[in-house]
Amino acid sequence: MKSIVKQSNKKAAFTIIELLTVMSIIVILIGLLVPSLNMARRYARKLTQKNQLRTIGIAIEFFNNEWDGYPPSAAVDGEGQPYCGAMKLCEAMVGRDLLGFHLDSLFNRDGIDALGRQLYEPSTLGARKELFIQLENANTYRLVDIYGPGQIAPFEENTFVLCDVYKREMRTGMKMGMPVLYYKADTSSKLHDPNVAPTPLDNNGNIYNFWDNQVLVGLGKPWEQGGKSASHSLSDPARFYRNTRNNQITTVRRPYREESYILMSAGYDGEYGTSDDIYNFDWKYRQ
Repeated sequence: MKSIVKQSNKKAAFTIIELLTVMSIIVILIGLLVPSLNMARRYARKLTQKNQLRTIGIAIEFFNNEWDGYPPSAAVDGEGQPYCGAMKLCEAMVGRDLLGFHLDSLFNRDGIDALGRQLYEPSTLGARKELFIQLENANTYRLVDIYGPGQIAPFEENTFVLCDVYKREMRTGMKMGMPVLYYKADTSSKLHDPNVAPTPLDNNGNIYNFWDNQVLVGLGKPWEQGGKSASHSLSDPARFYRNTRNNQITTVRRPYREESYILMSAGYDGEYGTSDDIYNFDWKYRQ
């Protein structure tokens, strides 16, 4: 009887070869599954980013209905000081101090109006417009928190911008996304040509002016060592015009959304001007 029990137990055991075979199969299955999970995760993040741009777009339309015009996006303010499209977008949506847009704002980077009054301070809350985007959805950060002290010139360090959802650890030690870029269309213009050579003050006939955020793009990749030396592909003006060209129109060069505005996220890789950038329209990457 005892011998029969021992024989039965021996048959039920796994051999080392069998265990190694099972483990090998599990490893292979994990190897096949992980890339699929990563792709699914990236696709989900892309949908989240598109939804964020959609939310910002709805808020911009509310601003347009309120003020009969979209926020400006020029590279400088009325005094000629650097204050780009991404910064003006943030001011329009939540105000310079995140307490609401001031009714008398001229979109000057110092927040001062034509009479020399400081518009953004606690005493002016009665003249503020309610937030067009709630702060919990705005994803706002100061430039100094993104790029680090001494890396923001010629901008003011405490200027806020709206950031995308692709959070990464910056050199500052904080985790956040890259600024959402904003370009307003000049509906009086008809061109979409980088060879026209726009300037920060004049788009020279182009519907969109790449200079609107070019100095901000020039601050580089804040998660890499080297700061400004680590440039974005969008630093090349031609890249901006290729990426925003409407593929459906073949007879002449025309941009997407030529009657309104462009919103842009740097995408998963955090670099502006690459194939994973996300816009408020469907586009095709052009080499």
